[in-house]
Amino acid sequence: MSMIKRTLYFGNPAYLSLRNGQLLLRLPEVEKNGTLPESFKKEAERTFPIEDLGLVILDDKRITITQGLLERLMENNCAVITCDSTRMPAGMFLPLDGHSLQSERFRKQIDCSRPLQKQLWQQTVQAKIANQAAALRQCVPGCETGNMDAWVEQVRSDDADGLEGRAAAYYWRNFFPEFPGFVRGREGEAPNNLLNYGYAILRGVVARSLTGTGLLPTLGIHHHNKYNAYCLADDIMEPYRPVVDIVVKRMVAKYGASNIEELTTDPKRDLLGIPTIEVKIAGHRSPLMVAVDTTTTSLMKCYTGELRKIVYPEL
Repeated sequence: MSMIKRTLYFGNPAYLSLRNGQLLLRLPEVEKNGTLPESFKKEAERTFPIEDLGLVILDDKRITITQGLLERLMENNCAVITCDSTRMPAGMFLPLDGHSLQSERFRKQIDCSRPLQKQLWQQTVQAKIANQAAALRQCVPGCETGNMDAWVEQVRSDDADGLEGRAAAYYWRNFFPEFPGFVRGREGEAPNNLLNYGYAILRGVVARSLTGTGLLPTLGIHHHNKYNAYCLADDIMEPYRPVVDIVVKRMVAKYGASNIEELTTDPKRDLLGIPTIEVKIAGHRSPLMVAVDTTTTSLMKCYTGELRKIVYPEL
């Protein structure tokens, strides 16, 4: 059974290295000043068991990390996410060798037939629209969702009628009444900044799980952008996106619609908790990171012919 892994966020200057098989955090003052009292040094140092880590986020240009630590993190299938000058996630490190049967599973994935890919995308879109409808019912009381429930049943193979896009347009038109005329977009106004950050965390969780399952995150079932190294992660995370949306909706209520233009420490801390949020999957409740493992394992079994349907969460 999968266990929940920790997310570590580093947003200040720090030295990160490996000591006795653990991640060692040292403050710059300790690293530079060898004459400091031992008591202060001990207080300014912290260690974290690497086997407990699932995500490490580096959000300061003055962070130094050793190759030895990176190697051990990769060995334990821990995704390392780096942020850019705007403090938004911009890059991700994942292990190249994530599973003992990786070569065999790559082959099954590559040999996946087009009809199966279309069926898998149909299932993914159905799960996404169903969860968007559930998110609207939870967060926008009185909002009509009968149309979305109907669209779930109408999605055809490969979503030939483009119902994902139709549902998304309706969903975003109604999800944030606090922001009249809200348009979802990576470069759009708040709360797009919160959504972008939350989705980046989710993408890291999904990519890490795919790698650990022995699948290739680049080879998607629907997304095929040649410039995108995580097409499959972007496919599989779709039904999980409404989980992030609900978190952001609650953050708007918590901090106020006028106080979220800047992604400050407290809102960021809320978003970093996304991997531990409980969701319902396969008839029971699990932390999101564990649920994603269930989903990626079921996808692998679809490639091998053991299953015919991906297991996704239900909101």
